[in-house]
Amino acid sequence: MSDNMAAPDKKGPAVDTDATDPGSSFAKSVEPGIWQYGHATRASVVIDAAEYFLHLQSAMMRAKKRIFLIGWDFDTRIALGRGRRWWQVLPSKRPPRRLGRFIVWLANRNPDLEIYVLKWNFAAAKMFFRGRMLFDMWRWLRHERIHFKLDAAHPFGCSHHQKIVIIDDRFAVCGGIDMTADRWDTRDHLDDDPLRREPGGGTYMPWHDMTMMVEGEVAKALDTLGRMRWNIAGGSDLDPVPEQPESAWPEELEADFDDIELGIARTRAAWDENAEIREIEELFIRLIKRAKHFIYAESQYFASRKIGEAIAERMAEDDPPEIVLVNPETADGWLEQQAMDTARARLLKAIGKVDAKQRFRIYIPRTAGGNPIYVHAKLMIVDDEVLKLGSANMNNRSLGLDSEADLLLDAKRAGNEDEIARIRRLRHSLIAEHCGLEQEEVGPLLEQYGSMHALIQNHPQPGRSLQIYKIPELNGVEKTLADEELLDPESAEEMFEPLSERRGLLQRFDRIRRWRGRRRAARAPSTGA
Repeated sequence: MSDNMAAPDKKGPAVDTDATDPGSSFAKSVEPGIWQYGHATRASVVIDAAEYFLHLQSAMMRAKKRIFLIGWDFDTRIALGRGRRWWQVLPSKRPPRRLGRFIVWLANRNPDLEIYVLKWNFAAAKMFFRGRMLFDMWRWLRHERIHFKLDAAHPFGCSHHQKIVIIDDRFAVCGGIDMTADRWDTRDHLDDDPLRREPGGGTYMPWHDMTMMVEGEVAKALDTLGRMRWNIAGGSDLDPVPEQPESAWPEELEADFDDIELGIARTRAAWDENAEIREIEELFIRLIKRAKHFIYAESQYFASRKIGEAIAERMAEDDPPEIVLVNPETADGWLEQQAMDTARARLLKAIGKVDAKQRFRIYIPRTAGGNPIYVHAKLMIVDDEVLKLGSANMNNRSLGLDSEADLLLDAKRAGNEDEIARIRRLRHSLIAEHCGLEQEEVGPLLEQYGSMHALIQNHPQPGRSLQIYKIPELNGVEKTLADEELLDPESAEEMFEPLSERRGLLQRFDRIRRWRGRRRAARAPSTGA
């Protein structure tokens, strides 16, 4: 299989428009690792939720026929317009700032507008602890043109992790930012930002995230994906939106890319008549194998054995590519820390054994005050030729269990040097954000130091900084959790076979206890026969 991806048909995207067929046809790919290609007249990478929420609110106000929101979680209490100066941006169209009221306001002001919201069912329990969100949901459910559905169409233990918005089939969003609490932050990532507050008034740590806004045929492909998900979740069949003369592209958003082809890659566990999809896993491996010079990546987790093995193979080469991976210091929550942080430590140790030239490094971003910034972005840039951005992390769940959607821009395939330059600017912009530099400084500094690693480790960073991740010592239980992948399995079968055999999770942890007992017995001094 060639490392270079085949070009799509220039006549248009290969879009499966049959939203009534939830079966195998939906799982077909145009090539390994890519479900569909679609043309985008414009596309822009939006970094951090402060800008995203503002642009998304503007886009939704331009909707004419349909808004489709698909997410892991929605919190109706969040303020989309946080920090917006209305007299400068939309002086005559000031909407409600809070998501719950804003959705009702949109439906009431446009009698032709239908709004669909699809939310992962497991997160529904949070609504009972979110105060006025219950009132917001009551208002949504009683509105004849607001359609809300909890999506339970997945195996137990899996989640719907996609973060997609489609407006009028001409404008769409696909990335990593959820429309929920504890996401809003600016690219300054201030230690004490008074606007970085939860709906209840509490504060949270600085948060780094990313998404992509697109316009054109690729939005139709994402709408096909959304309508299929709605149908599988039990919703009625939805027709495509009639062609609209204008898109909902926010007037204040400058496009990063024009006239490009974008690929869509997915993950989905097998469910009912719906086949398993592992396109993103294949795409990850292909991109790691393809890299000639470097990979710059950001991910919430680094816990996938297959990705770790692919990186180890590259690091064992005589002249491996440089790989910079930006991670959070720790996962968010105790259970995630047990599953993801322990696996990261084990993978990094294993890779270190073959990484003689020290080309693979994980970095933790910190604020000017030295506090960690939580990384929720899911990005990969390869040789400034390829940009992959979406909802999938570098963990087993994102590669085989949870529903995910990523976008791919392959500038090398198109032979477009301008696109390569724009991907390079994005990479420089992110390095600048994390290292407290100006974007214009990054290019000359990379020339001066010769690599991203050398720049990050040797250039003074008196403000925000990237610091090398230090591998912690793991206890016996943590090592076993990482090695056995008990909390981050590679497949649904691996997760559910013990349950079907009536052994369950308790027996798995009992196995850990017995394993530790044997290790202690083996280390005890022998008393002789």
